Amino acid sequence: MSDPGADLHADSAFIRTCRGLPATRTPVWFMRQAGRSLPEYRAIRGTGTILRAIADPELATEITLQPVRRYGVDAAILYSDIMTPTHAIGFGVDIAQGVGPVVEHPFRERSDLERLRPLDAAADTPYVIETVRNLVRDLDVPLIAFAGAPFTVASYLIEGRPSRTYVHTKALMRTDEALWHDLLDRLADLAIESLRSQVDNGAAAVQLFDSWAGALSPQDYDRFVLPASTKVLAAAGDMGVARIHFGVSTGELLGSMAAAGADVVGVDWRTPLDAARTRVPPGTVLQGNLDPALVAAGWDVTRDAADDVLSRGGGSAHVFNLGHGVLPETDPEVLERLVAHVHSWTPGTPATVGSPG
Repeated sequence: MSDPGADLHADSAFIRTCRGLPATRTPVWFMRQAGRSLPEYRAIRGTGTILRAIADPELATEITLQPVRRYGVDAAILYSDIMTPTHAIGFGVDIAQGVGPVVEHPFRERSDLERLRPLDAAADTPYVIETVRNLVRDLDVPLIAFAGAPFTVASYLIEGRPSRTYVHTKALMRTDEALWHDLLDRLADLAIESLRSQVDNGAAAVQLFDSWAGALSPQDYDRFVLPASTKVLAAAGDMGVARIHFGVSTGELLGSMAAAGADVVGVDWRTPLDAARTRVPPGTVLQGNLDPALVAAGWDVTRDAADDVLSRGGGSAHVFNLGHGVLPETDPEVLERLVAHVHSWTPGTPATVGSPG
């Protein structure tokens, strides 16, 4: 199936690079580029949960557009949240300010599967569809759709809130593997329906966020997570769009994340790109991976660190990004300069490059 958004932007630096094709420059965009550090975001965001803002298509459209206007990035990413589908079907999810996703009644037993009905995007998240349509109309760069990967969404549903240890999640994996796989299969279907609704309305690429997969060993990832993520990425491939797969602390999982069906594997700041390239199949595009804390340290630090990332990225098969999201303390002017710097960079530019980690 061909996606109109991908066709429209097929010659953009971002889409060409995601497809492993030569591009006129290294494309750059930032995770969490919308909001947080932007004064124009704070001026319109208002109060209340992010879910309220997401449900307002005009507001969500403007928030998505703001960083594209200010920074000149090569792609926009939809202003939404990985928990939007589970919230929309009434599982009992909220996004608490300063905490993250919280669940009133966490997932604990097989009967809880009944609370995970299928997502009907047209009926359950029409505001997302309207936002996507608005953006495709207004943008001159590709729009990235996204969804939460089944493992990361499951961890929130099971733990009931963000966790450092994932005790309940790992216990369910080991004590009732059949239920675990049934849960992830349902969450995979939610992600697929959400992504399809975005792609069908013009999104040109997708990113699957498995933010907390790094909590797992490679063996557990392959056994308990890979099948469901593969299902999502295979469906996205059938939609005709480029597929990005990202997680935090996943240096030991990069090969499996690529094997799940990703065209592009996001790398956080802990693994140098030249080292990451040895861990993924030939032809895999890498995305990343400037430490967002360094951007908050000012331009001189940012420039030097960016040169190191660019040199390790090699100038091809590389989408420049941060190793995670933009921090609220970030000066927007530094990101503006960073985008211009990446766009002006060519392979062979002198930079200080250490040994792979």
